[in-house]
Amino acid sequence: MINIDHSKARYLLDGFNGEAIPEELAGSFRAFLAIENLYVSATREISTKLENLNDEFKTNMDRNPIHEIKTRVKTPRSIMNKLLRKGHEISVESARTNLDDIAGVRVICSYIDDTRMIADLLTSQDDITLLRKSDYISNPKPNGYRSLHLVVTVPVFLLKSTEHVKVEVQIRTIAMDFWASLEHDLAYKLPKEKAGKLIDELKECADVINQTDERMQKLFNILIT
Repeated sequence: MINIDHSKARYLLDGFNGEAIPEELAGSFRAFLAIENLYVSATREISTKLENLNDEFKTNMDRNPIHEIKTRVKTPRSIMNKLLRKGHEISVESARTNLDDIAGVRVICSYIDDTRMIADLLTSQDDITLLRKSDYISNPKPNGYRSLHLVVTVPVFLLKSTEHVKVEVQIRTIAMDFWASLEHDLAYKLPKEKAGKLIDELKECADVINQTDERMQKLFNILIT
């Protein structure tokens, strides 16, 4: 068994609570630790681009379409579990090839139209490559979830090379984020015997929230015309 310095690797060892790490996992953890900076840097690159767009809107149009930007990088524990669930080899190379959401950026916008505008502005930049787009705003998930998901690559410039790193970008309104955050919390604690009724209620809430989103968009359109 090998003990790893938790003060330096808290991100990696989420959930182990000071336990010794089996030898066969220690090498994988070290490898994931070595690329942590790569994925953190990728989220920083995306965030900077979005902040620049938001600042330009403020200067030129006296408003900020982006309300908030959040970033996260999956823990190796989460990465390994996902690789296992999908039947992939547990390695850094496998994770980089098979997982699109190791690095994530969530963009919370004021209005529905802002979500698509920000997506178009981001993906039109010369160094951003769009790999996949899933529009759950136009086509919500069965439970009512709405958001615009992009998988892009962004260059990260290192000392001796440039890496093109995949980042999942989720773009949604304040209202969509409110619902998604509470739905995640409720669904996580949901007893099986109450699942049916609560799922129906959550779907109804999502529809009501969407109606409010659309009304707010109409009000904004009246304001700017």
